[in-house]
Amino acid sequence: MPEQQLNVEQVVRPNGDSARRPIMLAICGDSATGKTTISDGLVSALGPERITAACVDDYHRYDRQERKALPFTPLNPQCNYMDIMAQHLKLLSLGDPVLKPVYSHTDGSLGRPELVEPRDFVIIDGLLPLYNKMLRGCFDVTVFLDPPEEIRYQWKYSRDTSKRGYSKEEVAADLKKREPESKKFIHPQRAYADIVVRFAPIEERGETAEDPLSATLLLRPTISHPDLSGIVTEDVHEAMHLKLTRDDDGKPVDALHIHSYASRELTRKVEEAIWAELGVDEPLPESLGMINGERDEPLAITQLILLYHLIQAQNGS
Repeated sequence: MPEQQLNVEQVVRPNGDSARRPIMLAICGDSATGKTTISDGLVSALGPERITAACVDDYHRYDRQERKALPFTPLNPQCNYMDIMAQHLKLLSLGDPVLKPVYSHTDGSLGRPELVEPRDFVIIDGLLPLYNKMLRGCFDVTVFLDPPEEIRYQWKYSRDTSKRGYSKEEVAADLKKREPESKKFIHPQRAYADIVVRFAPIEERGETAEDPLSATLLLRPTISHPDLSGIVTEDVHEAMHLKLTRDDDGKPVDALHIHSYASRELTRKVEEAIWAELGVDEPLPESLGMINGERDEPLAITQLILLYHLIQAQNGS
């Protein structure tokens, strides 16, 4: 993006140096809700030279073996260094690097810390990034991923048995143990998200979890969203539609429904209109929506909406 277009907030560090404050995005959700998939797509779209991605699940206090003797799971704040997490997120939000702990999801071990340097944008994903007010205060945009539990369970079985060395029986036991803490610590964070994303089949069409999933985005009025009223019109109704609905708390909220059966022709029209609202010279990223080597239209639109918010925040809108 041309430098003259940017109007980002400046921060003055204690040594007198000034730097652009990075734009901070939180992607929160339970285990196996698609956080990494969303994050990876944004990094691919913007380029690793412009965006930093980090996972706050690295702040676990205990390795996998130690946790077997404990009465709580990684979903519990007691299982994480929450104070250090908050301190590091604050530093990153000010443009300062941190030495972040490392947790290996492959074997459950704790590794050497790694240096994380913020770039123009910082994506933070994990189980607990919106758990308390101090953490939430570090972010410009917040997202909660909320798929149906049966979909999430399916994703977790697939991921943990193929990539993390668990047996199917171990995954089942882990899910059962985590369920109370999921309800107590993870799901309440949904209330603090600017955007709630739900990938799920359209049951009215007879779709199942085995079919490509549609997406619903709840766009809460806590931040300024793109004006979709002139974009999501009747001629693209097959691809998506927008309606006013009620959130869990009874408050009105805009719900954007993106259909999995939408054609690329229609979604492309919507993507170009959303991108045009930003008024930037950069072309619309072609890498959005890619998963397992194939393009997923609801995922692409979801990532584009988040990308819109990142660039809008950087421009000071």
